[in-house]
Amino acid sequence: MPKERKERRKMKKDFKDFNKDFKRSFTKKGFTFVEILVVVTIIGVLTTVGAVSYRSANVKSRDGKRKADLEQIRAALEMCRTDTGSYPSGLSFGGSLTCGGNTYLNPIPQDPLSPNYNYRYNRLTATTYCLCAQLEGSNPGTNCNCGENYCSSSACNYSTQNP
Repeated sequence: MPKERKERRKMKKDFKDFNKDFKRSFTKKGFTFVEILVVVTIIGVLTTVGAVSYRSANVKSRDGKRKADLEQIRAALEMCRTDTGSYPSGLSFGGSLTCGGNTYLNPIPQDPLSPNYNYRYNRLTATTYCLCAQLEGSNPGTNCNCGENYCSSSACNYSTQNP
């Protein structure tokens, strides 16, 4: 009998311990409202900073591509002039740059945001020209003195000319 009593007592004690742990597991779990509010605020701030950085990186990337494109077009124009003695009277962006039967650039690059932004080619004389673009990351009010300065709804603010 004493053995059975000990076992019953042990079972009762084990049940009480289990019951305490079980109740505690439901009453002590979870986060307070303040903790959740702090985490949500931190996530919001990090998301905002990330979005602004992402947009800024995209603008810089497109501006870099514009500058590289104009340099590529300039190099092709110089090869054309070397072979034919003059620059072409006009360019068809997206088409090909062909002078005297030779193709120097195919296709001629277009602005990354075309048709909202465009490159501008202006042949001033047979031996002078100006290429312009509208950079997003620069002051849009700065003209590049390329004749007709409008590359988009605002003035061009980056140009390259014949050397």
